[in-house]
Amino acid sequence: MGDYTDIRTGRHCVFMLHAHLVFITKFRHPVFTGTHLTRLEETMRSVCADLETELAEFNGEATHVHLLVNFPPKIALSKLVNRLKGVSSHRTRQEFPQLSKWTPTCLAANRLYSPRYAVPRIRTITPPPTAATFTHQPSWQ
Repeated sequence: MGDYTDIRTGRHCVFMLHAHLVFITKFRHPVFTGTHLTRLEETMRSVCADLETELAEFNGEATHVHLLVNFPPKIALSKLVNRLKGVSSHRTRQEFPQLSKWTPTCLAANRLYSPRYAVPRIRTITPPPTAATFTHQPSWQ
């Protein structure tokens, strides 16, 4: 059925939550190069580690980045997105000041990404019940 190696446990739960996130640059300007994407991936992995989440996959193009994040239920998806976009934008603009010059509007607004984000898929998988679950049911007679 599925691969259950990503199953994580909390104090009161067992979970496997994956979100596919897409972040788009402001006005869809093609600003990212291979160097930028490599550094963005490192930054995103660092942020995910701080939040006890896992960046499973990362990919990007000149106008947007795709992330597949495995996150615990205690982290709100909106908070995760806010932190990922904020920290990566700040660090990237600090390390690559030429990114701030690609459009005066974004320079004035001090933003790298569009304020919107997309979550095309959230995947949750629960393992099938085992036979032991059914054999140890109490008798209702």
